[in-house]
Amino acid sequence: MEKLIDGYRRFRADVWPAERERYRVLAEKGQRPETMVIACSDSRVDPQTVFGCGPGELFVVRNVAALVPPYSPDGGYHGTSAALEFAVRVLQVKRLVVLGHARCGGVQAMAEGAPETAQDFVVPWVSIAQGALDRVPHQHAEGEEHGHAHLDLCEMEVIRLTLGNLLTFPWIRDAVAAGALAIHGFRFDIHTGILARVTDKGLQPVS
Repeated sequence: MEKLIDGYRRFRADVWPAERERYRVLAEKGQRPETMVIACSDSRVDPQTVFGCGPGELFVVRNVAALVPPYSPDGGYHGTSAALEFAVRVLQVKRLVVLGHARCGGVQAMAEGAPETAQDFVVPWVSIAQGALDRVPHQHAEGEEHGHAHLDLCEMEVIRLTLGNLLTFPWIRDAVAAGALAIHGFRFDIHTGILARVTDKGLQPVS
């Protein structure tokens, strides 16, 4: 815990003086971010760092594998869907960004099975995107390089599935049709630091 406290002290000494006015305006006028990011909980992929944004610029929800479940307004606990509803219908963000990443443990859990100690919630959660793996060609080659290549394809398909699930929300679908909202999918490669857009033709690196 002391490491975190030391970080806070550095924030107060080095960051807060320059950002004081920004925080004052955000406190008094509230947040008005134009972008919501659905990102993975992975500690190696911080949306604010990847996109070079500061306080008040991104509305972020993070979960295992950056998934969005299909629209299902029932009595269950839907944290990601609640964040989407607030961002789109209250904050009226202009874009939704799905940020997946390389070496995603959640996607690996879909493809290879979740760890034995993560069965209660991880297994049903990642099953949301299990259908994405059906779109990845099954190959019989073996080896670490093949394993990484297979997971790369799985990660891209999971992002595509999540983009599709976003459009099952009627107020997202209507906003997109009206031109008031755009949705984007990206994959961040931890090893290379390269951000790539997910398109129908594959990954397109951002230059």
